[in-house]
Amino acid sequence: SDEALPPVPEFSIRQIVARRAHEELRDGAVINYGFGIPDEVASIVASRGEQDRYHQTIEHGTYGGTLLTGTLFGYARNPSCMIDGPAQFDFYSGGGLDIAFLGFGEIDGQGNVNVSKLGGLTVGPGGFIDIAQNARKVVFCGTFDAKGAKFSTGDGSLQIERHGDICKMVSQVEQITFSGAQARAQGQTILYVTERCVFELGGEGLHLTEIAPGVDLKRDVLDKLQFEPVIDGTLRVMKAEHFVDHAKAGAHA
Repeated sequence: SDEALPPVPEFSIRQIVARRAHEELRDGAVINYGFGIPDEVASIVASRGEQDRYHQTIEHGTYGGTLLTGTLFGYARNPSCMIDGPAQFDFYSGGGLDIAFLGFGEIDGQGNVNVSKLGGLTVGPGGFIDIAQNARKVVFCGTFDAKGAKFSTGDGSLQIERHGDICKMVSQVEQITFSGAQARAQGQTILYVTERCVFELGGEGLHLTEIAPGVDLKRDVLDKLQFEPVIDGTLRVMKAEHFVDHAKAGAHA
């Protein structure tokens, strides 16, 4: 029943990214979620009662159920199956994953992603490489920049009032944790979803494909990139509904 569903996740910039990433799901897909914004995709699935439409997994070895988030990431309520970690990674490495939702620290124009060395500090890749380099589709989810960014949103559009101090879209990643060239060689489908735009990995590197409603292409995206993306024709506009704060909209109704 509807009463048993978890609450709809609170509106935020992270939620905007997760809503757009959720569009990439398809029925019957075997999915992996990484830590951070990707677990908000799992929260959307739970709040809509969609758990039975997909085969949700996490690298710790659980299948199905309702995935817990935040500091409880890695646990699942009422999973349908639990296997040991090494067997789970054998499944991932053998090509069992249809879609992986993963975070990112840095992205460069060749589609490389860094999550393992940030600000000169080596944090390590964990299971990231095994998952990202073997899934048929990877949807990287994260904010466009970091530290101090301010936004005005919730009305179906996005205005950037202050850009973040840390650039995540760099000319060359500090460390290659995910290789764009390897992904192209393997024929993987790779998306990079942020709150203000979406990129896809193409033959010449990153293609800018979508932009958020209300965002200025030059000021808010192109001028803030340390690389030049490929733009094929007209950019699609991200769905306005992703930028609606339903709690506020309901209060005004």
